[in-house]
Amino acid sequence: MAESGEGLGTVPEHERILQEIESTDTACVGPTLRSVYDDQPNAHKKFMEKLDACIRNHDKEIEKMCNFHHQGFVDAITELLKVRADAEKLKVQVTDTNRRFQDAGKEVIVQTEDIIRCRIQQRNITTVVEKLQLCLPVLEMYSKLKEQMSAKRYYSALKTMEQLENVYFPRVSQYRFCQLMVENLPKLREDIKEISMSDLKDFLESIRKHSDKIGETAMKQAQQQKTFSVTLQIKQNNVKFGKNMYINDRIPEESSEIVLKHTFEEEEENEEEVLTVQDLVDFSPVYRCLHIYSVLGDEEAFENYYRKQRKKQARLVLQPQSNMHETVDGYRRYFTQIVGFFVVEDHILHVTQGLVTRAYTDELWNMALSKIIAVLRAHSSYCTDPDLVLELKNLIVIFADTLQGYGFPVNRLFDLLFEIRDQYNETLLKKWAGVFRDIFEEDNYSPIPIVNEEEYKIVISKFPFQDPDLEKQSFPKKFPMSQSVPHIYIQVKEFIYASLKFSESLHRSSTEIDDMLRKSTNLLLTRTLCSCLLNLIRKPHIGLTELVQIIINTTHLEQACKYLEDFITNITNISQETVHTTRLYGLSTFKDARHAAEGEIYTKLNQKIDEFVQLADYDWTMSEPDGRASGYLMDLINFLRSIFQVFTHLPGKVAQTACMSACQHLSTSLMQMLLDSELKQISMGAVQQFNLDVIQCELFASSEPVPGFQGDTLQLAFIDLRQLLDLFMVWDWSTYLADYGQPASKYLRVNPNTALTLLEKMKDTSKKNNIFAQFRKNDRDKQKLIETVVKQLRSLVNGAACARGEMFLPTEATTGVQLLPSSGRSQYRILTVETRQTR
Repeated sequence: MAESGEGLGTVPEHERILQEIESTDTACVGPTLRSVYDDQPNAHKKFMEKLDACIRNHDKEIEKMCNFHHQGFVDAITELLKVRADAEKLKVQVTDTNRRFQDAGKEVIVQTEDIIRCRIQQRNITTVVEKLQLCLPVLEMYSKLKEQMSAKRYYSALKTMEQLENVYFPRVSQYRFCQLMVENLPKLREDIKEISMSDLKDFLESIRKHSDKIGETAMKQAQQQKTFSVTLQIKQNNVKFGKNMYINDRIPEESSEIVLKHTFEEEEENEEEVLTVQDLVDFSPVYRCLHIYSVLGDEEAFENYYRKQRKKQARLVLQPQSNMHETVDGYRRYFTQIVGFFVVEDHILHVTQGLVTRAYTDELWNMALSKIIAVLRAHSSYCTDPDLVLELKNLIVIFADTLQGYGFPVNRLFDLLFEIRDQYNETLLKKWAGVFRDIFEEDNYSPIPIVNEEEYKIVISKFPFQDPDLEKQSFPKKFPMSQSVPHIYIQVKEFIYASLKFSESLHRSSTEIDDMLRKSTNLLLTRTLCSCLLNLIRKPHIGLTELVQIIINTTHLEQACKYLEDFITNITNISQETVHTTRLYGLSTFKDARHAAEGEIYTKLNQKIDEFVQLADYDWTMSEPDGRASGYLMDLINFLRSIFQVFTHLPGKVAQTACMSACQHLSTSLMQMLLDSELKQISMGAVQQFNLDVIQCELFASSEPVPGFQGDTLQLAFIDLRQLLDLFMVWDWSTYLADYGQPASKYLRVNPNTALTLLEKMKDTSKKNNIFAQFRKNDRDKQKLIETVVKQLRSLVNGAACARGEMFLPTEATTGVQLLPSSGRSQYRILTVETRQTR
């Protein structure tokens, strides 16, 4: 039953599938047939059975239809067989008629074809004539274009191309040769652009190589024009102000006439040889290329290319050589290349429209000017030769004047010249420092001897010295200064001349030039000359005599400063009474040098005293003095006397200060000799011998070796030694201890520490001396007194003393021994020092 149920459900499904197969397109049969296989088992077999049944039904229907139409088909075939015979007859008749017509029209056809052929030829000839008349101008113009290209008339060729494109080619655009020509024109334009660009590159390369020649010519012309103007101005000034523009100047008035004459001669010689930029450079490639690119409508690209290439060349031109600062030729080559570059650009600016503009040239110049200033500032810093710096300045002035003539602003270059001027002054100062050193090395530091009037006038012509007393003296005589003074004065004037050279052509007023000259001269005096003097003063080989002469020389150089101011005034014509006029600082300069020389005199004098003192050879244990002063001290005193005689030419205060300093130093050295820590013991005989030497020092001081001291001022230098030695010679310890600290004390300048040190040295000597037996008691008394005084002095040193010099003593009387030297023998007596109560 189940199977029968499945069969009933399957049959309608198969009928539906068969209907879909019959009704749908064959491309969609696949999914339908696939559904047969997706059904229940045995569905395929049943479907095939159903399909066979359906096919049998269709075959039966076809058979019925064929049987129904069979008779009509047989009748139609019979009719066709009857008509075939009539058709064959008709075909034969038509063929025969056609043959007869063909035979009859052969001649007509031949004649007709001849007529047609003639008319076609006639029409073609007419057409060819018309087209040739239309094409001939095009061909002529194209031939003209080829000739222009061959003759390198590219601008004309471009104009011809425009005519061909706008006028002629549209008339014959239908012809193939025209298309070929049209296609060839862009290539010709590109060829013209490449050729013109190649010419432009050659032009750029040429002006890069010849820019130095162009710049040299332009700078030479500017220099000639400026020289001519300056010489005319000098001539006019000489006529206006007279011939004495420079007093004591090396440049006489006749020199301006010589310069003027030489200038006129050069102008006449070079009048026929004046060259312009157009004479040196062929600018036609630029004009041609500009016109070509303008016609091609690519003018902006050409302008950008030209400016870009020129900027590159500008950077190359502005790049200096590494050794440019070594010679002036390096600077000259650098400047001429830059001038040549901008002269070309200025010419391009004025003869072309739009290729370069004023804004472009200004921008390029500002860029170049910044680079030029940086390069000059860097390379000029390496210049150590003032002549090279001066030549550099002249080149910069010519460079600036040349470019200023072409309309370029050059104020920054003149500002740079002020920086270089400071450097120039520095190189001058270094050079003159060497000159001053050579002068000082060659000087003999002795007054200038004069044997006749001629020599006197020679010195006066070199140095403005005025001394009526010296003039009244008879020959031979001596100037107070040494040979270095006139030489230095001349060199200062030479320095002013050298400094003036840099100030020329800077477009500055006379007031500014005067101020620059005075400032540079002040630097020479205050820094260079003062430094050379100080270095000279400090040299070891310069002795006291030389130092004295140096002080005298500085005094005369200081007095000559007013003549240097007059000299500058005569050069610049600026009065010294002007409010803003700078004064020369010679007073302070030479005063500092004199002070240094004076200090060096004091130092060397003290050193010389130390050398003599080092020769001292005291026998500190001697029992009796020699009875005369030591030899080293007498030599020292004789030396001081001779030296102080030389000091008579010095100002009074300097000689007095030197004398006082020497005496004080001698006193200090002698005191240090007594208190030397290496000196362990000293005898009374040594003290007496030392006292004889101090007496000689006091005698020397009282002899007034240098005039001008009041009373015993010079002897006070030895007052400390005198009071100390008197204390030990008299052995007056009771007075010293009683009056210590009192303003009226006899031994007011004796320091207790000093007395204690010396007394201890004598105490040690007393202990070690071996005296005969009969003096042992006196030795013991003396030793006892020394020990007592030592204790008192130690209490003073340690601060046990009261105000006003009163001291604490034991309550009972202290017994002491006082040494009373008499007639070569030492006698001792016992003293009792009364106890004094403190307040």
